[in-house]
Amino acid sequence: MRNRGLRDDPVARCDDAEELLANPVENARTELVRGRMIVREPAGWTHGDIAARVLVAISAHLTAERGTLGLSVPRGRVLAAETGFTLQRNPDTVRAPDVADVRWDRCPAVPPAGFAEFAPDLAVEVLSPADLAGEMLAKVGDWITAGTLLVWLVDPSRREARVYRADGSESTLVAPAVLSGENVLPGLLIELADVFD
Repeated sequence: MRNRGLRDDPVARCDDAEELLANPVENARTELVRGRMIVREPAGWTHGDIAARVLVAISAHLTAERGTLGLSVPRGRVLAAETGFTLQRNPDTVRAPDVADVRWDRCPAVPPAGFAEFAPDLAVEVLSPADLAGEMLAKVGDWITAGTLLVWLVDPSRREARVYRADGSESTLVAPAVLSGENVLPGLLIELADVFD
């Protein structure tokens, strides 16, 4: 597969996760969904700002918790935007959340050279104006089906976050409500007002 022409075709064929990794599309975000490559433009300012705030809040929580509890390692590893996770094989699905967290005991001893072959414990998706509701719900479904325990869908335009859980329950929080790490990141509380303002 060549990069030329892919930006003109928002959905292109890609055989597997390895091919996706070997053939990046410059200046675009790509995912592989059941063997179909989805190519999108880079995220905008607001999207990046909100994703960074959530990542920093999770990272600060893990660092503080490590010190308070006297842990030799943090209880999890937070990963930045567009880190790929292979969620399914034959046909392959590689999704990339805006922020992810993986419990320490699930982190590979040797970091993979490519995409992780598992789902994160927490996946955070920040909505962009061009995101379609059906596509985002499909993404949430892929995360939960692959084993993600908690998904946050953060919507800047509505100043809200929808929370999806592995047990099938969901809730909507509107700023100034507080996002909770629940049993995935115990003790983590993020005020939505701090995320959006």
